[in-house]
Amino acid sequence: MITRFLNLEWKQYFRSSYWQRSIGIKILLGFFALYFVIMFLFLGVGIFPALKKMFPDKDPFIIVNGFLFFWIMGDLIARFFLQKLPVMTIKPLLTLPVKKNKIINYVLGKSAASFFNFLPLFAIIPFGVVLLTKGYDTVQISIWMTTMIIVVLIINFLNFVIENASAKSDLSFLPLIVIASGLFALDYFNIVSFSNLVSKGILGISNNPILISIPLLLLVGLYYANYLILKSNLFLDSAVQNKVEEAKTSDYTWTERFGDIAPFMQLDLKLIMRNKRTKSTLWMLIIGLLYGLFFYPQPQYADKEFFFAFIGIFTTGIFLINFGQFIPAWDSGYYKMIMSQNFKYERYLKSKFMLMSMSVIILFLLGIPYVYFGWKILLAHFAAAIYNIGVNTHVIMYGGTFNRKKINLDEKAAFNYQGTGAVQWIIGIPLMLIPMGIFGLVSWLVNFEIAIISLIFLGLLGIVFHQKIMKAITRKYIANKYAMIHAFDQEN
Repeated sequence: MITRFLNLEWKQYFRSSYWQRSIGIKILLGFFALYFVIMFLFLGVGIFPALKKMFPDKDPFIIVNGFLFFWIMGDLIARFFLQKLPVMTIKPLLTLPVKKNKIINYVLGKSAASFFNFLPLFAIIPFGVVLLTKGYDTVQISIWMTTMIIVVLIINFLNFVIENASAKSDLSFLPLIVIASGLFALDYFNIVSFSNLVSKGILGISNNPILISIPLLLLVGLYYANYLILKSNLFLDSAVQNKVEEAKTSDYTWTERFGDIAPFMQLDLKLIMRNKRTKSTLWMLIIGLLYGLFFYPQPQYADKEFFFAFIGIFTTGIFLINFGQFIPAWDSGYYKMIMSQNFKYERYLKSKFMLMSMSVIILFLLGIPYVYFGWKILLAHFAAAIYNIGVNTHVIMYGGTFNRKKINLDEKAAFNYQGTGAVQWIIGIPLMLIPMGIFGLVSWLVNFEIAIISLIFLGLLGIVFHQKIMKAITRKYIANKYAMIHAFDQEN
């Protein structure tokens, strides 16, 4: 039965209409995977001599075990955002004489073969081999490696339990972040030394092989928990039943002051507030607004004035970047219907421009407290805000003319790459690197003040010629309108 399932998935993948269109992304992800494999191999082989050189009086094996708690927490958080739940098209199978337990066990077994489970092995096994060559006890190291493999699988199935528990929440990532941060804080302030507890636990299992039954029982328990979760959702009615939700209304009458673009602004605001994928752009505002706190308090960045522009562009333009890069793909589900209406296309684009410009102004105002770290930082943020409004809004609007991938607004937002194409990767160059390069070059050749004036001048130039630029961008959208309609339909 497993071979039949594999055969069906193989055919589904290669017979689908979309796999060739996303082959570029798959090749790119393949290079990333190869890079991480090589890095983990180097880590596994080189960590013993590196630790021995840095701490000649300590046992590298003990040191590595002391960091296992941080690895477990980091791995769990990374999986929560990056690892997708195992999926399989089961609707056709539910009408056939196929036992549900076989389907469930196949799906869970498929998750165990994830790249996220294989990647740690490229560090664990080489490190274990190095330990054996250094004269460590064979049984002890073999049990340690086996325990680490079990821990990897525990993290895998624990992640799916957490994902399922948080799937219905718009802030699905928040509880995990809060709990993980709390555990780190307790360990950091030596209130509860989780790193020491985990280290002693793993070493205790390595020295007493019978204790390996504890993580094994935990693994079996998590596997069974996932089994029950999948079984509770594995019935035909769940595939066809309608989802009923209570409609929520908000007051958007304040947008009427913007005239003929108000209806489009209201539609965009409703789209943002009512869908999982678009809501992520709002929560990213918090991350973007606080981004400077990762750098400004650190002394090593105090004299790197060229970096102020980069942080300013990112902090004031986080909504512009996250929302703007998928224009008009946000509307891809009903783009054909919008394009059949009798209105000027320029109004449609001006509403999105206005939303992005307003977000830049609001984020700059909220970021004024950064003046605590120096007036130069506030000036850099002000120049970056002007540049975002005058230049980056137009750049990202123009980049939208090349979007050809549909977005499912109901899918989970965190690290969802649906709708991401080459445009989203390339657009980052003019958005972030060019202003940073201009600012850094002028600051180096002349001084900081002239660099500030340069960014402000470019931004004001874009604002002055806004009407002409928007007309040119509108013509480009109109020219590509039918290509976009066709591309969005192909994703259905």
